[in-house]
Amino acid sequence: MKKEIHPDYHFVEITMTSGETYKTRSTFGKEGDKINLDIDPLSHPAWTGGKHKLLDTGGRVSRFKKKYEGLGF
Repeated sequence: MKKEIHPDYHFVEITMTSGETYKTRSTFGKEGDKINLDIDPLSHPAWTGGKHKLLDTGGRVSRFKKKYEGLGF
């Protein structure tokens, strides 16, 4: 491999919606960073069979609806 053209590959800590954590290697951030997932296989309808609803973190869905409420969606 050529030097200095590839991103740094290091360990990060992933926190799932249930609070469970695990370490994996990633190019995200820097060594020791933590990633908190909003959606993961424990909460996403594609994996749960539609039994869970997605949470609107930060009001993104409500802001979208308010922005486009007059268009008849």
